[in-house]
Amino acid sequence: MNEKIKRYFLPEEEIPRFWYNIQAEMPNKPEPILDPKTKKRLTPKDLYPLFARELCEQEFNQTDAWIKIPEPIREMYKYYRSTPLVRAFGLEKALGTPAHIYFKNESVSPMGSHKLNSAIPQAYYCKEEGVTNVTTETGAGQWGASLAYAAKLFGLEAAVYQVRISYEQKPYRKSIMQTFGAQVTPSPSMSTRAGKNILTAHPNHPGSLGTAISEAVELAMTTPNCKYTLGSVLNHVSLHQTVIGLEAEKQMKMAGEYPDIVIACFGGGSNFCGISFPFMRHNIKDNRKTRFIAAEPASCPKLTRGKFRYDFGDEAGYTPLLPMYTLGHNFTPANTHAGGLRYHGAGVIVSQLMKDGLMEAVDIEQTESFDAGTLFARAEGIIPAPESCHAIAATIREALKCKENGEEKVILFNLSGHGLIDMASYDKYFSGDMINYAVSDEEIDRNIANLDKQ
Repeated sequence: MNEKIKRYFLPEEEIPRFWYNIQAEMPNKPEPILDPKTKKRLTPKDLYPLFARELCEQEFNQTDAWIKIPEPIREMYKYYRSTPLVRAFGLEKALGTPAHIYFKNESVSPMGSHKLNSAIPQAYYCKEEGVTNVTTETGAGQWGASLAYAAKLFGLEAAVYQVRISYEQKPYRKSIMQTFGAQVTPSPSMSTRAGKNILTAHPNHPGSLGTAISEAVELAMTTPNCKYTLGSVLNHVSLHQTVIGLEAEKQMKMAGEYPDIVIACFGGGSNFCGISFPFMRHNIKDNRKTRFIAAEPASCPKLTRGKFRYDFGDEAGYTPLLPMYTLGHNFTPANTHAGGLRYHGAGVIVSQLMKDGLMEAVDIEQTESFDAGTLFARAEGIIPAPESCHAIAATIREALKCKENGEEKVILFNLSGHGLIDMASYDKYFSGDMINYAVSDEEIDRNIANLDKQ
């Protein structure tokens, strides 16, 4: 191991040629997705009207551990991959920890986050099927920006519903989407029946990812030659994101180390799955003992305080029933600045892994996350997205435990995106106006009870 090396890159020929499908090797397969009306198990064909067919097949694939990346997608990956693995010497020094801290820097993609890893495949498969229009939702705007860019690459028209509070807090992400030709609408809106119903009941609704999903799904189902795309939660999205961890495996080998702990922030699960699943397969197959920690906001704590049960992926109840840890699809998160993490449920795969004890979760208060992000920026020179700050906060917690115990553990976290378009959030933090939001047990219980009534 050469401790003088700061960054590790892979040559183009080492960019992954296959995605890793953890479903094929999980000790317990995820429970089936159900039709909300009949409660019967869905098949790929049931989702053909909504998603590109190849994505539906990937969603249900529980037999093939490795799925080949089409060459046109891999060629587009070469525009920004491999992303660097970075040794956080500055952060280690600032903390005075014996831990070795590494981060996978996904902020270097053209859109500034990991979301492009799935946007490109989804747009490609839609184009191959002859689709002309795509719809989606977005929280902070990282996914919406990535989908807008990918749609333009493949000649598709994109319509994006952005969570209203993020639309207002992060106007430049809207501008990025518009730069690539996407139509951007704050959600909830009056352009769909779902949006009208929500606004009629709650005129000042700040929006949520569940709300925006309802509107995007409705538009896709009522627009000719249009498909819906999704930036997180679903299995095929997690699959595409494994390029992150597959690269990191090779880069950690270059560094002569292997992670004791892998950490990522958690909204629906895309970047957590991407960094963790390739390493988790060694726990499953080779009896490794790496810990995997999902860092979620304390204002939206589905993994730490939610319930495992069937629930809708959206607020209006348009989606299939998903077996997941949830706060209830009618849960409205507080107006935190980590818009990409304000989702009521966890992905099906992650929920099963959590249930089986193969991973763990922590919740982070908003001010702690910005404390961590600011320290990281000053130590490493990169301003992280508010979402990524949660992963950094969890990393700092573990690094300080190493300091206290004198342990030289290897910690790897995913820097899922930069915060250069999130400076209004940092302004709130520096001015002392940032608020920590607590969710009461009574509110969670009430939401889950409402699900039971439905």
